[in-house]
Amino acid sequence: MKILLCVKQVPDTTEIRIDPVKNVLIREGVPSILNPFDSYALEAAARIKDKEPGTRIVVLSMGPMQAQAALRECLSIAADKAYLVSGKGFGGSDTLATSYILSQAIRKIEKEEGPFDAIFCGKQAIDGDTAQVGPEIAEHLGYPQVTYGLEAKKEGEILKVRRETEGGYEIVGIHMPCMVTFTKPSWEVRYPTISSKLASEKADITILSEEDLPLIDVSMIGLKGSPTRVKKTFVPQKRKDGMIIKGSDGTDTAKQLFSVLHEKGLF
Repeated sequence: MKILLCVKQVPDTTEIRIDPVKNVLIREGVPSILNPFDSYALEAAARIKDKEPGTRIVVLSMGPMQAQAALRECLSIAADKAYLVSGKGFGGSDTLATSYILSQAIRKIEKEEGPFDAIFCGKQAIDGDTAQVGPEIAEHLGYPQVTYGLEAKKEGEILKVRRETEGGYEIVGIHMPCMVTFTKPSWEVRYPTISSKLASEKADITILSEEDLPLIDVSMIGLKGSPTRVKKTFVPQKRKDGMIIKGSDGTDTAKQLFSVLHEKGLF
């Protein structure tokens, strides 16, 4: 089985601050990490590889050259080959442009690696939380998709995906090739060994530039191909006024809340 894993290097959101004057993210001094949801997708692929030793995992990312660090982390855990899409022309791409670029890169990689049975990625990136890129890649490629995956296993030509639902989980069978986006499972992801970590530092990462994707439509990439416009980014002001309602039970608390809202003219 061949699996393509799409990942993103993101700023550690526990360290994120916003400039109060410019209302933009302060990225200086903020460490970058592998998007956690992508690590869940990597673990899902690695579990398939555990059961089917012939499985090959290829990892793909788009970003500046420093994003190679995230790719090397994947190589140290379970991936066999890594590709990075990088170039000035890709800068400023929103989710639509990014998914288009990645779909073109996937077609390019398939000419070298052969067709993939499945494409895995995290359900969303923690620096944007749009959850759009994975499904959009599937649309560009014309693949069926399953979201909120927890784990997957191959059964013949069908990929059985255990996916999260509001009330628990369900098992969905999907024909390959397909796209699956993953959310956090109940188990912990694996970590690299010292030897695999050292080996990943020596591994070759193939860089794909605009010149390597000659069929790409330049009107659909970068700022030109991005219909999304961010008007303002800000941190909501904390309000000091408020009240805590305590009742003897849920019914009593609800009655008190209704009374307060009625006095305010909200009911």
